[in-house]
Amino acid sequence: MAGPRVVIIGAGVVGAALADELSSAGWTDVTVVDQGPLPATGGSSSHAPGLVFQTNPSKTMTEMARYTVERLSSLDVDGQPCFLQTGGLEVATTPQRLEELRRRHGWITAWGIEARLLGADECVELHPLVDRGRVLGGLLVPTDGLAKAVLAVEAQIRLATARGVRFLARHEVLDIRTEDERVAAVVTDQGEIPADIVVCCAGIWGPKVARMVGMNLPLTPLAHQLAWTGPVPALAGQTAEAVRPILRHQDADLYYRDRFDRLGIGYYGHRPMPVSADDIADVDSAEQMPSVLRFTEDDFAEAWAETQTLLPATREAKIEEGINGLFSFTTDGMPLLGESPEVKGFWVAEAVWVTHSAGVGRAMAEWLVDGYCSSFDLHECDVNRFEPHQLAPEYVTARDCQNFAEVYDILHPLQPTGAPRPLRTSPFHVREQEQGAFFLEASGWERPQWYAANEPLLTTRNIPTPNDWAARYWSPIVGAEAQATRESVAMYDMTALKRLEVTGRGAAAFLQYLTTANVDKSVGSLTYTLLLDEDGGIRSDVTVARLGRHHFQVGANSNLDLDWFHRHLPDDGSVVVRDITAGTCCVGLWGPKAREVLQPLADQDFSNTGLKYFRAKRAHIGSVPVTAMRLSYVGELGWELYTTADMGLKLWDTLWEAARPHGGIAAGRGAFNSLRLEKGYRSFGTDMTYEHDPYEAGVGFAVKMDKGDFIGRTALERRAAQVRRRLTCLTIDDPRAVVMGKEPVYDGETCVGYVTSAAYGYTIGKGIAYAWLPAELSTPGRSLHIGYFDQRVPAQVAAEPLFDPSMSRLRG
Repeated sequence: MAGPRVVIIGAGVVGAALADELSSAGWTDVTVVDQGPLPATGGSSSHAPGLVFQTNPSKTMTEMARYTVERLSSLDVDGQPCFLQTGGLEVATTPQRLEELRRRHGWITAWGIEARLLGADECVELHPLVDRGRVLGGLLVPTDGLAKAVLAVEAQIRLATARGVRFLARHEVLDIRTEDERVAAVVTDQGEIPADIVVCCAGIWGPKVARMVGMNLPLTPLAHQLAWTGPVPALAGQTAEAVRPILRHQDADLYYRDRFDRLGIGYYGHRPMPVSADDIADVDSAEQMPSVLRFTEDDFAEAWAETQTLLPATREAKIEEGINGLFSFTTDGMPLLGESPEVKGFWVAEAVWVTHSAGVGRAMAEWLVDGYCSSFDLHECDVNRFEPHQLAPEYVTARDCQNFAEVYDILHPLQPTGAPRPLRTSPFHVREQEQGAFFLEASGWERPQWYAANEPLLTTRNIPTPNDWAARYWSPIVGAEAQATRESVAMYDMTALKRLEVTGRGAAAFLQYLTTANVDKSVGSLTYTLLLDEDGGIRSDVTVARLGRHHFQVGANSNLDLDWFHRHLPDDGSVVVRDITAGTCCVGLWGPKAREVLQPLADQDFSNTGLKYFRAKRAHIGSVPVTAMRLSYVGELGWELYTTADMGLKLWDTLWEAARPHGGIAAGRGAFNSLRLEKGYRSFGTDMTYEHDPYEAGVGFAVKMDKGDFIGRTALERRAAQVRRRLTCLTIDDPRAVVMGKEPVYDGETCVGYVTSAAYGYTIGKGIAYAWLPAELSTPGRSLHIGYFDQRVPAQVAAEPLFDPSMSRLRG
């Protein structure tokens, strides 16, 4: 046996895939336990309809689906294939859905998978049961198809078993024994299994298993209806299981698949039906299997009526059987992968559907064996991404049910989330409401996008209106606020940004090892730097302020940064890391008149020599103690001003009263995003992620190779000379052709990359789009096109930054 002792809980599509991948990588001391029989264990995998549609707005999810297609296509059981590559067809019955399919075609093309937009006649030719009079067009992905989930489990069990992996059926997990906050064994009804690593792949039982180590897993099992028709006369004589593409009719929340002379019908249009993991029947007491509940015919009535309209041949058939099958849903629709923050060695691979199962198996195996995942960017999937309020049972149930209801909905990138709201409000919230703020949500925070009070600014400005899609959740006030920031001064609520406090005698050495730049500088220094993985991929970009010899404040991106810091804390107690976000607040005061506003209020010198660019110091603004940091992500003179939450409203009012005589305004996130793109400032999670290194992303200046060792340094030495792609600035002349992100970029007829962030630049008078492109295409002046719905938008590679390249406005 090789490798640590691994116990995988759950032998469904994820557990079997992980066992296959781990054993293939050389870890063979692996035991897989399941309470049910093998290979049909009774979980979601055992009743899954098997449709694999690879198209997804998430690049990671599409790539994991593609790997699943490739892996399952290579497997069989005694000659029976584990994947039927029928192709996948999505049809539109409304103009809005047709536009959505064009957007989806952009995603799948950007992520590198072949797809074609079809006319109505072509849709009917591919799927003759479809009523030609109902459809307007479709999207075909030829490599989509049907996963034979139980067969795939059996095939992977055979492969893993041949390498030495043990599979134990009928072993119910009762507890997970820990020692010194580390897993030690899995306790089953048939004895104890020693373990160095435990991976929970229990699916709908995941929350129950996770609680055994005190972990709160934000997952809800929800019932989803699947019905099978009796024989359809039009399909009589069909001897192959599936000959037509799997079919989605998302306008009615429906999907379809062949099963010889019958059809399977899946439906998401019914009421959400959540079930507690604790209330799921056990294997022996379940009527059919634990993951299958009784079919509620009334909930399916609308689906059957719509089916008979879209597929008229079904009028000669009837529903013969049906189930309410349980699947896992999460608050953001993404899987839950990673290690517990509290118990070392306890890992989860949860909320994974068949579509992504083999990809998740691969990702988890790499993460466990190598310490990082090299095949996929997992920042959207990490189980430690959630804020504390996002683990509250009420929140989890509400958002999981919402995600069920919206599975097939047309969702705008900026579309506000539903209840529960509001959750987190800054101390300035009451003033923002008075100013008519239009709020969007960020990590639970209510964050102004623009302010209705600034509408009078429009009377002297000509703000271009973007296309209809980009104009949703937008106002011309956004442009006015951006221009006003450049002209005078604006106040931005920056409270939603995560703030970490790092203290202790080992704090400087700790941060030096975790970051790429030199942060062991004088008190008052500010440093923009990166967190890297061992492979040199960017985990985050952060700003480190040294406020004392052993006291640092870190401007971070998300809870994943906090988790990363905690995982690397020294054992000697010399470093303490605290999340201070909730107890503090921040105003960004930016614009050419910012010093005229601030200096009369301050008891410290805020001249250019008194506080230089990228320096920080403590001061009083009126009666409010603040930590002032001279930096700006809008490219203008100014400061981030931090104070405690109890003094926040006083800080806002003090600044507001002083700013108004100078034409000062409150400005929202819409303006902020436009201004930061004009300056070429990156946004982690959008512009750059784990899969990118600093040199590709254009932030190599934040790497100081001469400072000593840091995480990822060795990998960077190799990657620095291998830059094959670059994050590139594109400009668009047409003011209506504002794109939104995730669109494909074309060189001629070839897709060569994809857009990350985009906005209109109200200072430069052009649209801006950042995109990942081959390095040879990133030369300024190069002409390209962006695929936007059914358009090809002309774009040109531009040198960056687009605004104030001399940095004179920031440093003045």
